[in-house]
Amino acid sequence: MRRVAPLIDLVAVVVFVAIGRARHHHGDALRGLVSTSWPFALGLAVAWLILKRRSRRGLGLRDGAFVVVVTVAVGMVARVLAGQGTAFAFILVALAFLGLAMEGWRLFALRRRWHL
Repeated sequence: MRRVAPLIDLVAVVVFVAIGRARHHHGDALRGLVSTSWPFALGLAVAWLILKRRSRRGLGLRDGAFVVVVTVAVGMVARVLAGQGTAFAFILVALAFLGLAMEGWRLFALRRRWHL
């Protein structure tokens, strides 16, 4: 599970972006999905690199919260640098959705006592 954890987090990012693009009628074109996803994928990579450098497994709830915050923070900064929008409501929605998704799977795994 430890090797799959970053991929599960990445799926959460892609689902977040796909839902947002569909909700705002941006379509589901691959180019648009990638264009909107890459800042958060970058943030996710930064979070996991920091965890790895600190010899953390990234599987506990505290690590999950760290991943969420870094993913959103770096993602929003990258969006600003790329000329994409970062409305306050969007930041809150990103924190809420990614928080629920990324912490949710960790909580589920812990409750099932999976050997993470």
